[in-house]
Amino acid sequence: MKKQVLTGIKPTGRIHLGNYIGAIKPALQLAENQSYNTAYFVADYHGLTKINDHNEMKQLSYGVAAAWLALGLDHERAVFYRQSDVPEIFELSWILSCFAPKGLMNRAHAYKSLVEENEKSGKDVDAGVNMGLFTYPILMAADILLFQTEMVPVGKDQIQHVEIARDIAESFNKQYGELFVIPEYVIQEETAVLPGLDGRKMSKSYNNTIPLFEEPKKLQKLINKIKTDSTPPEEPKDPDSSIIFTLYNEFATSDQVEEMRRRFQEGIGWGEAKKELFQVMNSFIEEPRSKYEELMASPHLLDAILQNGANEAREKTIPFMKEIKRKIGIYH
Repeated sequence: MKKQVLTGIKPTGRIHLGNYIGAIKPALQLAENQSYNTAYFVADYHGLTKINDHNEMKQLSYGVAAAWLALGLDHERAVFYRQSDVPEIFELSWILSCFAPKGLMNRAHAYKSLVEENEKSGKDVDAGVNMGLFTYPILMAADILLFQTEMVPVGKDQIQHVEIARDIAESFNKQYGELFVIPEYVIQEETAVLPGLDGRKMSKSYNNTIPLFEEPKKLQKLINKIKTDSTPPEEPKDPDSSIIFTLYNEFATSDQVEEMRRRFQEGIGWGEAKKELFQVMNSFIEEPRSKYEELMASPHLLDAILQNGANEAREKTIPFMKEIKRKIGIYH
């Protein structure tokens, strides 16, 4: 039996290097392996926790879809859909919420982080917290468990969500018998948390990202802003602790990487290193950027691809949802 792989990206900002390196690239690599069934989705309902503007939500959702396709997702071989087009996900989310202890949700990173920020600033602990944010991990558990997912490629900051899905699945299975597959997370350890322009984790929340499909001049300016230390150009530098080298490694050939490693160890100026990074990144992104722009100009094509994917997804989710409802005594 082929293992089921599932990955989703929420439309809360432009696709950036962290999205690509932490989730899209490893997910597409798994798709090339014939041992896996793959499913990818645009997590638009997840995006509602932050995006409440009609046009912004629409454009960002198209952006996520176009990015997957431009970077090589074959929608003929993989199930590729928009979360909001699969209603069984939200039906399951309510069922799972009845097996999710509030204490478990209290410990979820996004909620806990916001509470801590409120406490520090003297606000009410739940200021700015909507129930979508609070129950976000339950909806993510529904995304994962409805597809009987065995492997979930994620960034390091998303591991907890997979662990919560496991906890909820185990609680349900204990009550009703083995039904849900217990998922495992997949991360790339060397790029599990990718630093942003300011040295903190690359995140839309910190406004320190590098958009993946940025046009060349702006891309070069952003790369030049990457925070580096004051080591003189002629001094050796540790490639394994450098964000410049980490990014270079993701876009260059193996020969280029070895040459750059040697140059770091022998001494290279940060300006020169950034110039080399821009060249390999821009060369890699050039073709996908062009395809991305074509797709963004054809929203009806994106809609058709995503709707076909949703129809395919529901061939699996509808019967499994009936099975779940039989287990809990609702469907006859």
